Amino acid sequence: MGLRGWLLFAALVAAGWWYSPLSPRIPAPAAPAAGVAIDCPPPPRVVRGGAPLQSPVPASLAAFRLEAAELRPLAGFSIDARVLSREDYLAGRESELSPTDLALGWDRMREAPVLERLDISQSRRWYHYRWQGEPPLPPAEIARSSANMHMIPADRAVAAALARIGEGDRVRIDGWLVEAVAPDGWRWRSSTSRDDTGGGACELVYVCAITPE
Repeated sequence: MGLRGWLLFAALVAAGWWYSPLSPRIPAPAAPAAGVAIDCPPPPRVVRGGAPLQSPVPASLAAFRLEAAELRPLAGFSIDARVLSREDYLAGRESELSPTDLALGWDRMREAPVLERLDISQSRRWYHYRWQGEPPLPPAEIARSSANMHMIPADRAVAAALARIGEGDRVRIDGWLVEAVAPDGWRWRSSTSRDDTGGGACELVYVCAITPE
């Protein structure tokens, strides 16, 4: 094997290790704006096993000022869910804020007999599922009890915890649904409903804490 062949082989091995579940990669949290100390106070917490809890934003909570964009809180958000799929992103403007998407399921979308009959995948910031024959749940319930969520880790500790989360894990996530607004006018807004589907239906979560359950 020539030098070019060895270099290509090394690059493929490195890429495989980076995207392997065993890789120690830690997604970098978005940097705070210059001179700004970022605090991420957790919202009210969901009861274990309950549906996602969305709560009002207190008047005292200001926007989170990051270097890439200002995050304007839309609602408190706490969820106890099963990870249906995980996808990491390195390219695209969104990755400056959110390096990882988690497809999450709750209620009956946590149950193994249901998930065994679904083919689940993620790509281009979307979450996809399909089945053969009869669906394991009514399609409206599948849509209402699962979602693709864009994770914005608040700090390196949260980023490290996020890096350890994989498909099949049960996790609790506490944070804020936000709208990201950049200085040039670019916007990225979270859904605030669990009933919507299609474009704009994903949650954009500024994650204060993520822990296995």
